[in-house]
Amino acid sequence: MPQLLIKGISSDEICKISKPLVEELANLCECGTDNFILECLHSTAIFDGKIVDSFPFIEVKWFERGIEIRDQFAEIISKFILTLNIPEFEIAFIPYKEDSYYLNGKRFE
Repeated sequence: MPQLLIKGISSDEICKISKPLVEELANLCECGTDNFILECLHSTAIFDGKIVDSFPFIEVKWFERGIEIRDQFAEIISKFILTLNIPEFEIAFIPYKEDSYYLNGKRFE
C-alpha cells in the first residue's frame, strides 16, 4: 500500500511515467500494482511575497521494508523523475506502524 504524494510535478507529467514506475515498484516490493496510490497534490508555494513554482517533493508513506528496499525504491523513483527533465527533487519516506494503521476500523497487524 505504498502511497506516493507528489508536489511540484504536474499530474500530466506523472501520468507519463505512472504505469512503468508502479510496475517496477511493485516488482521490488513483491506485491500487486493495485497496492500503490499516486497522488499529485496541488499547492501554492510562496516566497518573498510572491507565488513561485513548488519544489518537486515526493513523500512515500508505507510500511517499512528495510534500508536496502528503501534505497532501491528511491532509485526507481529517481530514474523515472529524471526522465521528465526535473534535475532536482527530494524524496522522504514516512513509515506507518502496523499497530497504528486501521483498515475499515480494524487494526492492520
